[in-house]
Amino acid sequence: MRNVNWAALAAASFFGVGIAHAQRFDVPPGRLGAVAAALGEQGGATIAVTDPDLAARRSPGVRGNVSLRAALDRALRGTGAEAIFYDRNTVRIVRKRVPAKQVQRRPSPPAPPDLPDWAPEIVVTASKQSIPIDSYPGSVKLVALDPGWVARNAAGGTAAITKLLPSVGSTNLGSARNKLFIRGIADSSFNGPTQATVGQYLGDVRLNYNAPDPNLNLYDMQRIEVLVGPQGTLYGASSLGGIIRLVPNEPDTHALSTTVSAGVSGTRLGGVGGDGATMLNLPIANGRVAVRFVAFATREAGYIDAPARGRRNINNTTSYGQRMAWRVEDLWGFTVDFGSATHNTSTQDGQYTVRGDPPLTRDNAIAQPFRNTYYLAYLTARRKFRRAELVSTTSIVRHDLRTIFDATGHDGSGAPVRYEENNNITLFNQETRLSGGGARYPWVVGISSIYNISASSRSLGPPEAPARIAGVLNQQAEAAIFGQLSRPLFRRLTGTIGGRVTFARNVGNLLDSPVEKSKEPFINELRFSPTVALDWHPSRNFSAFLHYQQGYRAGGLAVAPSGSALESRKFATDDLIMSEFGIRLGNQERDRLSVRAAFFYADWNNIQADLIDRSGLPYTANIGSGRIYGLDGDIIWRASPDLTITASAFLNNSDLYAPAPEFVAPGERTLPNVARNGARAVAAWRREIASGITLSGEASLRHVGASRLGVGPLLDIPQGNYSVGDIGSRLGFGRFGISLDVTNLGDVRGNSFAFGNPFGLAQRNQMTPLRPRTIRLGLDARF
Repeated sequence: MRNVNWAALAAASFFGVGIAHAQRFDVPPGRLGAVAAALGEQGGATIAVTDPDLAARRSPGVRGNVSLRAALDRALRGTGAEAIFYDRNTVRIVRKRVPAKQVQRRPSPPAPPDLPDWAPEIVVTASKQSIPIDSYPGSVKLVALDPGWVARNAAGGTAAITKLLPSVGSTNLGSARNKLFIRGIADSSFNGPTQATVGQYLGDVRLNYNAPDPNLNLYDMQRIEVLVGPQGTLYGASSLGGIIRLVPNEPDTHALSTTVSAGVSGTRLGGVGGDGATMLNLPIANGRVAVRFVAFATREAGYIDAPARGRRNINNTTSYGQRMAWRVEDLWGFTVDFGSATHNTSTQDGQYTVRGDPPLTRDNAIAQPFRNTYYLAYLTARRKFRRAELVSTTSIVRHDLRTIFDATGHDGSGAPVRYEENNNITLFNQETRLSGGGARYPWVVGISSIYNISASSRSLGPPEAPARIAGVLNQQAEAAIFGQLSRPLFRRLTGTIGGRVTFARNVGNLLDSPVEKSKEPFINELRFSPTVALDWHPSRNFSAFLHYQQGYRAGGLAVAPSGSALESRKFATDDLIMSEFGIRLGNQERDRLSVRAAFFYADWNNIQADLIDRSGLPYTANIGSGRIYGLDGDIIWRASPDLTITASAFLNNSDLYAPAPEFVAPGERTLPNVARNGARAVAAWRREIASGITLSGEASLRHVGASRLGVGPLLDIPQGNYSVGDIGSRLGFGRFGISLDVTNLGDVRGNSFAFGNPFGLAQRNQMTPLRPRTIRLGLDARF
């Protein structure tokens, strides 16, 4: 490439796509000149190699879904060349410069970099269109996970995410049995047949539908993406509140690597816990096939005693599992990923206490264990077609839950009674989509199908021989077609429009009274979920958006509140409409100060809720219509190259303005578990204290506002309204690190979630204390 048209380069730099957009590259090894030309064509950039000697050198090529910068780094390995970016899409490849040696004892701390306008952008891959975060017309939270942070916090699973993001909330019934909420879209505190309000994903793979959070371990995760809901257009049902997408590190077909993490922890007035995890990345065929394997195990120490039974630390929790991901490159032009995940959680007893008893103690006639067994298998195939990409994902989930409660006294007698519930859930999901258009004209179209079957069987009676009571079998099937596109309307204004058409069929039966297929209770629905948005960029440092979107959850069949062995009733579909206006000031990767804020209003009709009747038995009903409105914001200040201060907060108000007749009550009617406010402030630092030795850490303060357990006199129980401080640090020695973390620094005893045992709820004296002060010492290594 001797002759270069620099005018063409300048034009290309203005109209092309950004260097940080995740794209699919498929360039085989060859002469560097030919490889650079292919990279430019596939990446929508102009790449010049003016040195004929460099152009003739051998390049290893590149395959994978990476940014243009990362693709060039791979393609230039071993060539003695480097890439110089003149802007986002204009690149020149030159001989690698050798820096002159400098005699200097120790460099002074660098000044904050004055990065150019084309600094690498953060990409929202959960949008299914790889949209830069500053152009995404909606509220989104992206958390890049530092490997050191992952080694220290991955064992906490979703609990670690809720500590990072105030707008993400959770019940606190126990690990792998909680419900997740985003920005106050909370239906109830109890688990039942209703679909989740938050969709959870591992990459492109759906994790749940109408089950509690499986609480996957975060080890070897790259980042977390949270899209505020409803996300009905792109993700369908079970996304009223939004979606949480865990993005794991992909198998690397070029390099062998492994990481190890281990920790031991002690809880004040409790027991000793521990966690361990390892990752192995193994190339099978260099540049073509690799497998990445993660294994982990965790023991969370108990901290509640049962004096009458002579037991200490009764709420010990153990979990273990694995993730395995295979990647095959260039299989008839496709990149194929397939793998599996398992996560097994077992808790010996509940983690609630009773007011009036000594602190951190509770006596029950029988133990109340819980078990969650989760299995996932998936297959994803993707292929690049010029400026478009085809992605097809098929997955199957098996989710089994077993819960036992002490029901002693529910019938007025003092004899021990055990309640047992077994939920067996199978979820099949398939989605195929085609996306493209680059950064200026992103679009996506696709089809999706879901089949979910859940069987809930129950028994109640003496611990040695409980009798079967009413159980329910629900089958949900959905087929949908969806699409979304964005187009510039004016020079600085971009419009987005999209929609999803869904046909859903729900069939329900009582387990112990089957009926003829033609007489099965069913609900058929045809739904359209639209989205409309505007994104305005009047200047380099400021932008704003307007966003309107709808979502829904299909109805189903549940046991009636009487607990009769044969009685059941339907619960209807609910839907949610949200409008929001947001502003963005500054770039969080480029500027010392950046601000994100959004004002939102949600109208939620025919709200589905899993509830508890006065006898303690669960049932499901539509509680009425409500609204939620408030403010959600984040501020990031890079005080110095070593110190970053972040503040996040939300304020909201909720109102059940049209309750169903059985939930009419005097006074204020807020929605359950919707805290009026929440906030988190954190100071994070990182500094090289000696050659090859780095000290990093953070100190945080988190506040959870007041909320109510549920609607109606029985569940109008206060909870929340506490603040918790954490601190942690890591000392890195090249490939090794040692860390020390202290959670709940002030040993706060706030009531995190007031529900522990449904059969004692009528006494209104239950509380779930926060885990007392816990200290963890950890080690991690990479090879």
